[in-house]
Amino acid sequence: MTPATFETLLLDVPAEGVARITLNRPERGNAVVPELVRDGMAALDAIDAATDVRVVMVTGAGRNFCAGADLPGMKAYLDTDLTRLEEPYNARLLHPLTQRLAMLSVPTLAAVNGAATAGGFDLSLACDLRIAGEGSRFGETYITLGLAPGNGGSWFLPRLVGSGMAAELALTGDIIDAARALELGIVNRVVADATLMDAALELAARIAARPRKALIATKQLLRASWQSDLPGALATSYWVTAALQQTRDLREGVEAALEKRPPLYNRPAPAPAALPEQE
Repeated sequence: MTPATFETLLLDVPAEGVARITLNRPERGNAVVPELVRDGMAALDAIDAATDVRVVMVTGAGRNFCAGADLPGMKAYLDTDLTRLEEPYNARLLHPLTQRLAMLSVPTLAAVNGAATAGGFDLSLACDLRIAGEGSRFGETYITLGLAPGNGGSWFLPRLVGSGMAAELALTGDIIDAARALELGIVNRVVADATLMDAALELAARIAARPRKALIATKQLLRASWQSDLPGALATSYWVTAALQQTRDLREGVEAALEKRPPLYNRPAPAPAALPEQE
């Protein structure tokens, strides 16, 4: 896919098959404003249209991942006549982006630097995987402003840490460090701040080397399992497996295993054979 620069974020391709979205409002801790959601949706549109993308990374420019809503913007919103507004502030902002990121067909990875709080925390939770710098910190901090988790945290957190710990994090608004986030299973691994991007890229590239159709199918099955019992999950996996059995990548994987060589996945389909010339 083609790299692009938006008003509030950057979209580039740091490795084959990997698209990286960098929230780019470092002077405001990458806090969310309507323009960032607009740009994020446009970036995800471009990613959806790019058949060569197999993994998406999300990170923040500067010292923080995302500090949630932009407080001056929220104050301006609260100073309006709320009775004339058709939807709450958080719905105007992160809802569309959080849902779109969570439902993206290809795997997603958050490389969390610095603060990921409130909506920024929820945005990281919408990704399939999270790698954190050792200086990062996480907080479902809505309650400290008089709000409740408004951008998916009440759905994501219990599935990661259990209902009791999710309640503690949401009801206290406590901020936890990277080590505690790892202990709770919120992040997959913690690395030195200086090596965060390299570690995230290394993992993203490893995933991107796998067959794209199988990656999409695996994410589909994992997400579907959240809403399914075992018989339902097995039924879904039956049809997914049947479809994957028709792919060139499966044949390549089996042949490579038998021949004891690395598989060559994600190659373009061979050109159709030329028709014989008629006399």
